[in-house]
Amino acid sequence: MSGHPFYLNSDEIAQIEVRNGLQQFDLGCRIIESFLSGRPFNLTPSIIRDLQAVAVDGIQPNPGEFRSGSVRIEQSKHTPPGPHLVSSLVVEMCEYINNNWHENTAFHLAAYAMWRHNWIHPFDDGNGRTSRIVSYIVLNVKIGYLVPGTPTIPEQIQNDRNKYFSALEAADERFRNGDVDVSDMEILLRDMLSRQLVGILQDAGADI
Repeated sequence: MSGHPFYLNSDEIAQIEVRNGLQQFDLGCRIIESFLSGRPFNLTPSIIRDLQAVAVDGIQPNPGEFRSGSVRIEQSKHTPPGPHLVSSLVVEMCEYINNNWHENTAFHLAAYAMWRHNWIHPFDDGNGRTSRIVSYIVLNVKIGYLVPGTPTIPEQIQNDRNKYFSALEAADERFRNGDVDVSDMEILLRDMLSRQLVGILQDAGADI
């Protein structure tokens, strides 16, 4: 992240990010509930931009706007596409999920959203957080209800990102070879969903 428009120190940024993270998750849950209430599912760039705007509110200028310059991802072999391609690639990502909604599993669609958003890296900041909530929206709506339990999948990734980064790198490598294969991310999401649901039993006093 390059300079902050409000001249915030690192502690202030961290506090705002925590606040924004909670607000972004709440917005994600409202979006899930809106689709579950009978609204046909349709992932759009505007939904993604709204989610990112909440993630970087008070930290970055022009929240919700696609990046206008090139970016690099630390500790990754992947170089995101140029800014002139971002808008069309986000549309393409949404269309893939929408067009494959009935043919693919919740895990595949959620894993694809997680990987592809990070691959495009459409914003200057907040890409990881936004990819995780978009993926979580897709997973919950496809399953058909707001999944209970804690820690939630986004919380689990936030607390331990090693397997998450490994799954992204595996998908990147396969894509470089011409394959869309997000199977590592699918497995990770299955494991994390299981842990989220087990949390309900633990909260009820089960010895697991």
